[in-house]
Amino acid sequence: MSRRVEIAGTAAVAVLLVSSAFAQVHNGPPPDDGGPPPMSVEDQELSNALQARMGDTSTLMESLPIPDSAAECGDAPGIGRMLCLIELLKADVSVDILERLQLDYSRIEAENWSNLPAGAFPKRPGVLLGELNAKQRGLVKAIMMEATSGESEEGWDELVQTLNADDYISTVSTDYKAGYSSFNTKFAFLGVPGPTGVWQLYYGGHHMAFSNTYVDGDLAGATPSFRGIEPFPYFEMNGRVNQPLTQERDAFATLLSALTEDQRTEALLEGTYRDILAGPQADDALPDKFEGLPVAELDADQTKLLLAAIKTYVGDISEADAMAYMAKYSAELPETYLGYSGTPQLSAENDYVRVHGPSLWIEFSLQSNKSTEKVGNHPHSVWRDLMDDYGGQTE
Repeated sequence: MSRRVEIAGTAAVAVLLVSSAFAQVHNGPPPDDGGPPPMSVEDQELSNALQARMGDTSTLMESLPIPDSAAECGDAPGIGRMLCLIELLKADVSVDILERLQLDYSRIEAENWSNLPAGAFPKRPGVLLGELNAKQRGLVKAIMMEATSGESEEGWDELVQTLNADDYISTVSTDYKAGYSSFNTKFAFLGVPGPTGVWQLYYGGHHMAFSNTYVDGDLAGATPSFRGIEPFPYFEMNGRVNQPLTQERDAFATLLSALTEDQRTEALLEGTYRDILAGPQADDALPDKFEGLPVAELDADQTKLLLAAIKTYVGDISEADAMAYMAKYSAELPETYLGYSGTPQLSAENDYVRVHGPSLWIEFSLQSNKSTEKVGNHPHSVWRDLMDDYGGQTE
């Protein structure tokens, strides 16, 4: 049985109590088994129009060269170079592409991310990568590399591998015409990028949501950050072996295996978790109580393993921004809790682990394969910051 301690003071941050229906089986957002949920007439029209726009798939993002024109933005990393690259891209696209690329900021629009593929969730804002030519996609690549980590298996490399997974699924899936393809990822600016004001860098598709929100030139929030992957734990596609999310799984499995028997008993959550709770269109699904093992009861070596697991999520963004988040989460460890359900190896269907602090929320969940017709499981995973989700924007 897990220890339950109520969140006190400002840490309550408007998260809602999970209903009694979650007492034994926690379904989370509907998993993508059996195809997408039924669409409204409006969404079906959007999906049809989207599929008509699915374009060029001739050059993969990983091997795509960054245009020579990017040199005029210099090589000093930071927001200045990113804004310069964005202006180059906006100046290069057609008027109709720009209308879909550059949008007004709204929290409602920012919430339009999903674990589903392009055709099954057509409300994602922005342009499809396949609508852009090779030069324009090279600029997108440069922009995203500026916003993400350059480490192997993190940041940009992880995003590329997630794109490769969609290309893999497109070669084997017969479940529904949903638009599996790396080039059906959406890219958008919500709000006008600049040194002042609010804007979000939006990059998302099947099993992926990257959403950096900037306020007056600084990163105000790097969440929600969602990753899923199928096949798992590895597959060959687009000239490489891909294994995204294996280091996240391995980091948590190593941590859970390092707990004592008493600690694992205290960390064990009630019930079964079939998916993450805080997935797409589930911004208010978090429990308002801490559950599991207080991190304060971990020894020094166990605490290092926990921080290493957290870093596999925070480390997806640029180094300086990741360091700031890690400093915040490290300071909050005395009020943070670790919980899991299923097996500590995190290798079986419905295995689940979470970290819940005053501002940190991470979930990793395994569910059965849906789209590859292969026996096995695939993960859904999310990082949220309860203070900084969507950059703290409410409208």
